[in-house]
Order: sequence, then C-alpha cells, then structure tokens
Amino acid sequence: MISAARKRGPADKIGGKSMKEILGRIVAAELEERRKQGYDVEALRPLLGKASGSCDALLALSQRIKEAPIRQDWPYEEPDDLESVMAACDPMRRREASRLLSDGEIEARVRSAFLTSVCACILGKPLEEAPYGGLEDIRAAAQASGEWPLRDYVSDAMLTAWGRRNPSWVETTRGRVRYAASDDDITYTIMGMLLLEKRGKDFSHEDMRQLWLENLPIYLCWGPERTVLLRAGLAVLAPDLPYDMDDWAARLNPGQELCGAMIRADAYGYACPGDPELAARLAFRDASFTHRKTGVYSAMFVAAAIAAAFTAENWKEIVVTALQYVPQRSRFYEQASICLRMVDDAASFEDGYNAVHTEYGAFGAGQVVQEIGTVINTLKFARDAEEGIGMQVAQGNDSDSFACSCGSILGAYFADGLPEHWYAQFNNTIHTTMGNFHETDLQALTKRMQLLYKRVRQPEAPLA
Repeated sequence: MISAARKRGPADKIGGKSMKEILGRIVAAELEERRKQGYDVEALRPLLGKASGSCDALLALSQRIKEAPIRQDWPYEEPDDLESVMAACDPMRRREASRLLSDGEIEARVRSAFLTSVCACILGKPLEEAPYGGLEDIRAAAQASGEWPLRDYVSDAMLTAWGRRNPSWVETTRGRVRYAASDDDITYTIMGMLLLEKRGKDFSHEDMRQLWLENLPIYLCWGPERTVLLRAGLAVLAPDLPYDMDDWAARLNPGQELCGAMIRADAYGYACPGDPELAARLAFRDASFTHRKTGVYSAMFVAAAIAAAFTAENWKEIVVTALQYVPQRSRFYEQASICLRMVDDAASFEDGYNAVHTEYGAFGAGQVVQEIGTVINTLKFARDAEEGIGMQVAQGNDSDSFACSCGSILGAYFADGLPEHWYAQFNNTIHTTMGNFHETDLQALTKRMQLLYKRVRQPEAPLA
C-alpha cells in the first residue's frame, strides 16, 4: 500500500510543481505588470533569479516590487483609492442623477438591459475559444453557414465552418438552447444584485468576501478573481489571524488590469439609472476588491455607460459621459478616447473595427483596450439591440464577456430590447453555478434586477 504522504508527494509540491516555481512565476508576472503601470522596477529584475531558490526571498522581492516608486518620466496619473480616483475624473462631470424617469420607464429599460446582456452572453459563448477570432474569420464562418449578419444564436454548422468551439456549445447553440446557460459574466451580475439587495449602496469588501466564499467555485473564476478567492479561503483556515484584503488585490495578483472587474459592473448601472456618478463609485468599490488601475477604471466606465444609456440622446453621449467618470490622465482614458475618435471618424462598422484593431490589436482577449474600442464601435453603428449584440460578438476576442456588457448598454438605450425569439428559447429558466443561489426563474430574477434602483434610493424599500 502506498502511504497517504507518498500519494500527496513532497510537502513543497502542488500538483507536481514546486511551490517556489509557482511563486517565482507569480512574482515575475507581477514585476512585468508593475513595469507596464509605470513603476520603477527594472533594478529589481536581476533579483528574480537570485530569489528563485527561496519562498521567503520571493515574498520579500514581491514586497519590494509593491513599494517601488512611479518612474519620474511617467506621464499618467492613475490613483488607486476612491477619493483620489474621483478627484482625477472630469471636474465638470455631473454629480447627481439627470432627468428623472418614471418607475415604469426604469423597470422597462432594466428588463431590456438585463435580458439583452444574457442573450448577448449566450450568443458569444460558443465562440469564446482560442485562437480567439476577429471580425474577418467570424464573418466568414457565418457567411459559410448562411448566418450573416448574426440574428440568432450560432449554429453547429457555423462552428464547424469556424473550426473551433467552446465546450459550452452543447447548450448554447441554436436548437440546443433550452435555458440560459451558466456563465461567469451573468453570475457576477447576480452577485452585484445580491450585494445591493442585502446592503444597498453601503456594501463593503467584507460583504464581498463572504458572498464570494459562499457562492463562487474557484475553478470557474479566472485571474485576480481566482487569486483573491483563494486567499479569502486560506484566511478562513486561520480565523483568529488578521488579514488585509487590500493586500490580496495589490500584491501577488498578476492580471489586475484584465477585464474581470469590468464584467461585474452591470448591476450597478441598473441600480443607478441616469446617475453615472453613483454607478461609477459602486463599480469602483466592487472592482477594487480584485483589480487595480485599468482593471478598475474599465469597470467604472461600463457602469457609468449603462447608467447614462437610460437617458442619453445618442450613442456618443453615452461614451463621452462614461469617459468623464474615469481618471482623465490615465492610460485607459487616453486609449478609450483614441478609440472614440477613430470610431467617430469611421464611415462604416468595418472601418471602425479595422481602425481599432490596427491600433490596439496587441491587446487581445480580456485585455480591455481593444475590446472597449469594439464596444464603442458597436454603439455607433447599431440601429437596435439585436443588430448590436450581433455586431459585438462578430468582433470576436472575449466574445461573451464584452457582448454581455455591451448588451446591458444597448438594452438600457434601446428600451424595446430584443425580438421575443431570443428570450423564448430559454423557457424562462436560468442556470448558475453559484453555491448559495437557487433562483432558476428568469422572469423572477429579472424582476429583482428591475427593483435595484429602489434599494439604492431607499435602503428600507421592500424588494418586491
């Protein structure tokens, strides 16, 4: 009989890999990320090799990376605390809600926003498979199967023409859709809803920690979400010891500028119709649990865009307004503003995509910049929500996540939402992988989303 110790392997191994090797890769990625954020870390790079033989040395190096100063020639201003972030936003931005909407108008637009985001996510889900596609090859596959432009969930024939498929295709392709399949993008919108239902606009990172531990399977989280959830779980093993949740996001957390926090922003936009200031503040609080800088600012942008879409007169007003609620001297503001100018000058949807892709093609799936540009492109050229979600998915990359976020903006702007056939295929049923959330009635869940604005405006208001 092999002993339990021998089955597990040496104490310094995890899944056959040395803990020092794992930690070394994390610290190396952390150093590179801090370099891209403008920190003066080059003098620390030679220390990586020297520290690789000791976990203690790697942890000490990580602390030095965290404490490195900003380079003197760094042209951007990218704060991390809320008040500094808001002070760096456009000083001329609107601080209060714009024209008041009736309860009926708000609830109709929230219904449209949420259901459009769900449908957009399911539309894009089977196409989210490496190597991630762009407009040219997704359009070619759709044309080969007679599905261009996209006006329904993609077919098995289209995926065959495309040559790859996400494993979710068995429940997200036309003819196989029986319910809204589980997806992390939709899950995080529900998580935002639960935070607002339970705590209103005063939810905290401690509330998030508890909710995440109760609901999120670690295997179905990615990047900083997985890192922070893992550290929250480890903290539970020693409940008598103090922990610093700010350190969870700030250190040993590579990927903190990816799109994970952005896909968590939708519920805050629903809850703040016409009030992008409050939507951005709530999105900051959520996003800063796991992300920093571009990862946070993109969440603020999306939440503000959804909130602005409730009352905006045109697509450009949505984007220009949302850009007021991010630091004006940040890389994100600069890059998104360039995307806006290129798209505004574009004569067609294809021209807009090509301009964004040419300028920011290095920012691939999940890296925010190119895909925020494609969202702006969709908003300019979409004539209705259905055309919009097809356009967003067709631009590829992280085709479910950005379609989901874009769907929320489109649905809040185009209050009629999608044709009924998009919703009908779900049979009023939604699945999640959440451990402590058991609602499967899509209509009932939508109604809860519709009432979030009341919880924010009147914390003691009934939920139904």
